[in-house]
Amino acid sequence: MVLLLILAGISLFIGSRDIPINVSLDAIVAFDSSNSAHLLVQHIRIPRTILAIVVGCALGVAGTVMQALTRNPLADPGILGVNAGAALAIVCGITLFGVTTTQAYMWFGLLGASIAGGGVYLLAGIRGGINPVLVVLAGSAFSVVMLAMTHVITLNSENEVLDMFRHWAVGALQGRGYDVLIPVSVLVAVGCAIAFILSGALDTVSLGEDIGQALGAEPIKVWSLSAIAVIVLAGAATSAAGPISFVGLTAPHIARLLVGPGHDWLLPYAMVIAAILLLGADIAGRIIGHPSEIGVGIMVALIGGPFFVFLVRRWKINQL
Repeated sequence: MVLLLILAGISLFIGSRDIPINVSLDAIVAFDSSNSAHLLVQHIRIPRTILAIVVGCALGVAGTVMQALTRNPLADPGILGVNAGAALAIVCGITLFGVTTTQAYMWFGLLGASIAGGGVYLLAGIRGGINPVLVVLAGSAFSVVMLAMTHVITLNSENEVLDMFRHWAVGALQGRGYDVLIPVSVLVAVGCAIAFILSGALDTVSLGEDIGQALGAEPIKVWSLSAIAVIVLAGAATSAAGPISFVGLTAPHIARLLVGPGHDWLLPYAMVIAAILLLGADIAGRIIGHPSEIGVGIMVALIGGPFFVFLVRRWKINQL
């Protein structure tokens, strides 16, 4: 938590425009609306920093829940087709309805993520019994189809449509203000609340359906509520910041190494670690690309991929 607070402080001082540290501090404690530097800190850097933390928390919790449900250490929120569904919905929004704002992207992305998650749920036939393998297969198949449809639409659209989608698809926090931060924070709070309520049930379900039932869990109910939590969390995060890989996959493993498999502690640790990873990657992208920047989705992939391989080689995948 201390590291997260330090990164949050650093994030306020770094950007395309160089602003002295004392001016940045004045923007917080003695805000002057006529000062352009103060406006930049208040309306760009602060909401961006908080959004990075919120999106990271959402991906960390969603990844932890998905790994518990599927009992698969390589599971992440994308398994439910959330990323592919959000991408398809946003492309349709740009092409058919001419949406151009980040806030509109968010709502279209959230709608697409919800429909995709529901489609995977039905395709896997969870109502007739729980089979994590079917969920993974259904999610993979659904994602492939939706990504193919997304490519077909973008390749047959105007260049402007392709450019707008490209800026969202690389994963970025640039230009996100309070209009995106507030609704995303509300959705993430709801998703996290559902996940934390289910923490005890996730411990039993992660042991397997038969053992879970023997211990008094209701697998169908746990799966349904958990799927809602994952769709809300991953859908909100993806629609606000674009597809971001590895955070939802890596953070639960690091947390599990620190506090073990119990979800009472695993969920909050994964949440904080994911926020640290995402905010750290966003800061690194701003420093390396200065005075421009590298999208956080690209930075997470560049840092997260080798880091995850290191984890696997250091502790072996069956110990994670």
